[in-house]
Amino acid sequence: MGELFANVIVDISHERVDRPFQYRVPERLRERISAGSPVLIPFGAGNRLRKGYVVELTDRAEFDPARIKELSDLDENGYNAASQLISLAWWMKERYGSTMNQALKTVLPVREKIRPMEKKTIRSCLTEKERKEQLVLAEKKHYRARVRLFSALTDMEEVPYELAVRQLKLTPAALKSMEEKGWIRVERESVYRNPVKQQKEKEQKILLNGEQRKAVDAFCRDYRAGHPGIYLLHGITGSGKTEVYMEMMEEVLRDGKQVIVLIPEIALTYQTVMRFYRRFGQRVSVINSRLSKGERYDQFERARKGEIQVMIGPRSALFTPFEHLGLIVIDEEQEGAYKSELAPRYHAREAAARRAEMAGAGLVLGSATPSLESYSRAIKGEYRLLTLTERAKKDSRLAETEIVDLREELKAGNRSIFSRKLQELMDDRLKKGEQIMLFINRRGYSSFVSCRSCGEALKCPHCDVSLTYHRSGMLKCHYCGYEIPMPDRCPSCGSPYIAGFGTGTQKIEEMTRQLFPQARILRMDADTTGGKEGHEEILSAFYQGEADILVGTQMIVKGHDFPRVTLVGVLAADISLHAPDYACGERTFQILTQAAGRAGRGNAAGNVVIQTYMPEHYSIQAAARQDYEEFYEKEMAYRRMLHYPPALGLLVIQAASPKEEEVIRAGEKMRRMAEEDPAGRSGEKAPEITGPLEAPVYKVNDIYRKILYIKHENYDILLRIRKKIEELELPVMLSFDLQ
Repeated sequence: MGELFANVIVDISHERVDRPFQYRVPERLRERISAGSPVLIPFGAGNRLRKGYVVELTDRAEFDPARIKELSDLDENGYNAASQLISLAWWMKERYGSTMNQALKTVLPVREKIRPMEKKTIRSCLTEKERKEQLVLAEKKHYRARVRLFSALTDMEEVPYELAVRQLKLTPAALKSMEEKGWIRVERESVYRNPVKQQKEKEQKILLNGEQRKAVDAFCRDYRAGHPGIYLLHGITGSGKTEVYMEMMEEVLRDGKQVIVLIPEIALTYQTVMRFYRRFGQRVSVINSRLSKGERYDQFERARKGEIQVMIGPRSALFTPFEHLGLIVIDEEQEGAYKSELAPRYHAREAAARRAEMAGAGLVLGSATPSLESYSRAIKGEYRLLTLTERAKKDSRLAETEIVDLREELKAGNRSIFSRKLQELMDDRLKKGEQIMLFINRRGYSSFVSCRSCGEALKCPHCDVSLTYHRSGMLKCHYCGYEIPMPDRCPSCGSPYIAGFGTGTQKIEEMTRQLFPQARILRMDADTTGGKEGHEEILSAFYQGEADILVGTQMIVKGHDFPRVTLVGVLAADISLHAPDYACGERTFQILTQAAGRAGRGNAAGNVVIQTYMPEHYSIQAAARQDYEEFYEKEMAYRRMLHYPPALGLLVIQAASPKEEEVIRAGEKMRRMAEEDPAGRSGEKAPEITGPLEAPVYKVNDIYRKILYIKHENYDILLRIRKKIEELELPVMLSFDLQ
């Protein structure tokens, strides 16, 4: 048997990840060691025993084997959050394809060199008599700032450092001088930045209805028996899934365990976090991409030290270093935001299942429109299905939904983006003082700009996409950020007949103002939420009734609860049906159902108007009825027929390079490698291979991209092909996506 080596990171909990060090694994430890194992290693010139974590096992020595030291032992008491996260990183590397370094950077909280916030307090070291003497001396010598400090210390036992500097006008140098003389001492206390704003009101515990209680009891029975599993909580919009999550969390927190709650988008943090915070108080923290480095650092430190029990955030919150994890909740589990676009291209749902298994924790997936993958697993019995079929509020019922055929509107002479039915209902709601949401799956002012003379659309010179016109007068590329001012003539033919086509959120806002000048309108999209608290400010203003109409993209229809909203208008329901994606029907159904679910959540009845050029499409019809089962049957029939996930597994391999010929050659070489897989010769079905094809957007930022699609019902075969292609020496950048 050959030698086995372990690549070890030293003191991961104290030092920033730099690089692993290689050690020989002694024979006695071979059966017990794995990625993530805590070990004791001789380190440095003095061979001092240090604690480390195995990040990889290999039979390849990275330098002269004679110079490689041997592991001392396993650290039997060292299995903790870091061990689990490193094991998870190894699993992600193996499953999704990446380097171990990429996987480690994904799962381990980065130890940024951020100075901790300090609370500084000034105390007197002098007796009352000595302080009076110094005060008299300072007055005599006209040391006014010193007079102010000693006077303040006479009135109070301690003076906040900030007050001394800002109001008493003492410089840090003067304070340091007095401290060195022994007159005062400056006490320093580290304090954590808390991104959750304090809320005084306490969440009232809501009495669960029968369906909610049944779902909670199912989880609690399994949890108390010591074998929590994976649960799919399928509840219609407004059915009270959050109350169910909180009851399950209460059970786990009572045991001193910890909980991770994943939410799909930063826009959800406003209402979601506040509900959890009002229920669980200071035990809750939050992370998201808009926190400062200092705030993120502090939250992970608090989690590592056990000072918080609940972490809420997007998919990166899954890697919170909790020692005693008891439950992971993934709200709106169907959302695409849970899929990473960077290597390793993991899905938070699968990574969460793995982490929950390692920690002995439960995993709850919640959605009104579950992903086909999750629902099919629930039907097979791999997940436990918990259903909520009625709205939680007694007086609340699903909104009345009407599909408007825009082709008929055009025939009737209506060229407005608002159908006659929608205009009528908007006018009615504004008169009643109720609120309206207008949703379109696009931002910007117009979708593209083209010349009416030569038909040429203005494209980004670095990407194979059209530029989008914004009301600021700029044309922008939403892929690479390239932008230019709107030209007055066509760059191709010189014609002055150049104009924008299509409709975006900015244009809808403008047209709404023209149609309803008395209405107060807010717009929410990626362009209006750029600030750190941009989402919260807009959502809060709308919630408080400071606007009548909210115009926006997907971020306005996901998970929010606005009791005064009684009308939702979906202005272009079929835009997403034209996306080059086999799951476009599923995406359309999900977003339309979410949009419809925003109306009528209070006591007043709600209406939804879905405007479309494809009213007969099954996704739109099922969404209007909020009939998930009907949609699932039709969509799965389509997936089975065309061999798409979850009917089959799909491996997507993308090759990218600034040299087009290299991408073409690499694509052909990968296809030949996949065709040589032994599956067909061993009696199993041979993999289905499509491509290499040009990516939907072939060139981005001057990089060309080709994609190879490989399908098979056996995931192990797809993993085998991926690993073989990884071993090829290709002059291109490769990325892998296993679906």
